[in-house]
Amino acid sequence: MEEHGVKARQRAVREYVTTAEKARPPLEMKGAMQAGARKYPEPPFPADQPDEPGIEAGLSLAPMYDAPFWRGSGKLEGKIAIITGGDSGIGRAVAVLFAREGADVAIIHLEDEQEDAALVVEAIKKEGRRGMAVVADVTVRESCFAAVEKVLKEFGALDILVNNAAFQMHVARFEDLTEEHFDLTVKTNLYGYFHMAQACVPHMKNGSAIVNTGSVTGLLGNSTIIDYTMTKGGVHSLTRALSGSLAPRGIRVNAVAPGPVWTPLNPSDNPKKMESFGSNTRMKRPAQPEECAPAYLFLASAQMSSFITGEILPVIGGYTDR
Repeated sequence: MEEHGVKARQRAVREYVTTAEKARPPLEMKGAMQAGARKYPEPPFPADQPDEPGIEAGLSLAPMYDAPFWRGSGKLEGKIAIITGGDSGIGRAVAVLFAREGADVAIIHLEDEQEDAALVVEAIKKEGRRGMAVVADVTVRESCFAAVEKVLKEFGALDILVNNAAFQMHVARFEDLTEEHFDLTVKTNLYGYFHMAQACVPHMKNGSAIVNTGSVTGLLGNSTIIDYTMTKGGVHSLTRALSGSLAPRGIRVNAVAPGPVWTPLNPSDNPKKMESFGSNTRMKRPAQPEECAPAYLFLASAQMSSFITGEILPVIGGYTDR
């Protein structure tokens, strides 16, 4: 008798769902999801992108980084921040947002990125804060330590490190991933974070913060950037382990794991696939840098995340169910 009752209830639910779906068909997404303060570009994207990696000045579709609707409220008032790879992409957006929230900001960049870097320093100064650009190669330990010393000499202190500089290059076949390629990826994405953290930590104090740039690839994997995926998984592990090591000093360590973001890193790496870039996310588009920057601010600010350390914050446009 009990089994019959359950079966009847199951049948009733099935009939209701069938009737409801006929009356109201499932919603289908038309175009990309737009839920931000302003409308963001969506596929298809232009394929005429520059070959030079990391240079934002030549992009025909400029990344959106200045967050014009964001109103600063002093969440980083009086803080000093270093951002590697701060001349373009996510790093540029983070630099501007940090300045708007009251921080003086030094960006680390490569020598051939000076045009982009000068623009960022000017944007920082327009926010009423001090800005400086330092040329350094994060793959070289001595270069990292020298860069930090320059910042300390200019600003006198250090409160926040954002490890963001990265190298990425797609390879279709695993056999074509050379040792030189593999080594450059590891040196940039792991050694660079290690060098910069060791250079900065001795000058940090209770309440300081490190924010690393991880990646959705470190969470889900990507078969065409195996080396990059491995390093980003390493960044996530480094974040969790280092957070425990630095907790006794009152230094928090967290990471942001972005999904696809419209930055110079991607068009220069894989221009053939740029037309549909980001369309495989739940939102059907890539993020713009200014959409990622608030996650870095959240993790850097003691006002907002004082009880958070060792965490990985995904900003990926939603997990898909297929």
